[in-house]
Amino acid sequence: MRTIVVTGSNGLIGSECVNFFINNGFKVIGIDNDLRCYFFNLKPKKQIDNITNYTYFNYDIRDYDSLEKIFIDYSDDISCIIHTAAQPSHDWAVKEPMTDFSVNVTGTLNLLELFRKYCPKSVFIFTSTNKVYGDNPNYLDLIEMDKRFEVIDSSKYYNGINEEFSIDRTTHSLFGCSKLSSDIYVQEYGKYFGLKTVVFRGGCLTGSRHNGAELHGFLNYLVKCNLTKKKYNIFGYKGKQVRDNIHSLDLVNAFHEVIKNPKIGEVYNIGGGRESNCSLIEAIDIIEYQTGIKMDYEYFENNRIGDHIWWISDISKFKKDYPNWGITKNVHQIIDEIIKNIEVI
Repeated sequence: MRTIVVTGSNGLIGSECVNFFINNGFKVIGIDNDLRCYFFNLKPKKQIDNITNYTYFNYDIRDYDSLEKIFIDYSDDISCIIHTAAQPSHDWAVKEPMTDFSVNVTGTLNLLELFRKYCPKSVFIFTSTNKVYGDNPNYLDLIEMDKRFEVIDSSKYYNGINEEFSIDRTTHSLFGCSKLSSDIYVQEYGKYFGLKTVVFRGGCLTGSRHNGAELHGFLNYLVKCNLTKKKYNIFGYKGKQVRDNIHSLDLVNAFHEVIKNPKIGEVYNIGGGRESNCSLIEAIDIIEYQTGIKMDYEYFENNRIGDHIWWISDISKFKKDYPNWGITKNVHQIIDEIIKNIEVI
């Protein structure tokens, strides 16, 4: 049976992968130690169990020796490693830079080496981030509108920021630095060793599986604050900062397309693109309309360091390489799903 290794298997993308690939006839190995509970003071998510063709290991990706046991046992049976485990917040990284680096870089390098050593014919998929571009998008020709910032119509980036956008001479945030380091390592293991590696630089990855916190998972956390009438804090840009949002299942479907036809050392920007995006204020409007509950929020003038004023992913490169894939859920549909399924306790 084809075996897929999923790191961060309890998280948003990881748990979506577990469910999707089991339903598509794969055997899945999940690796997760719920470190996000330490990052964001969250309660552990209920562990997936009693599922046929799923095996879970409570391992830390920084622990090479423990990970090696899995790769020794399964080796050639592994058809793909999907690496979603990370310290995912650029705000949190400032608290413990060494932890951020060790999880995001050392953990990734451990997995790449085990991939190269034990299952080099398989595929390695890595969830990177748009933060690798730092705050360079803030220097585009932006105009301020009633409820959002927008690039001018004539901008070459009107349909989104592509993979050729500069990663240099910019403020990344420490999180952006660690993710960029691991991003480049994944590319290099493809280019240097001729291995099948693909990097996805995501916009806002979201969905009802998210366990949102103030420093991570903004749509999910925004809904949670609305339903519990908890005050939400907006940092800078008048709340008009724009994000594209891609549902976790749409992203996992992109992974599946890659597994069927993998590349070597490839990079894709991935997100909702022009089909699924909103500003923070626009998201609040949608949520208030759908729940009937007025949002309680407070505005702070100082923006988060390295934060984007406007981000929309240009997903045309991935669509060209994988024409059977597309966005199936827009922001309105995503928010509706989150409202109906979120755990607010």
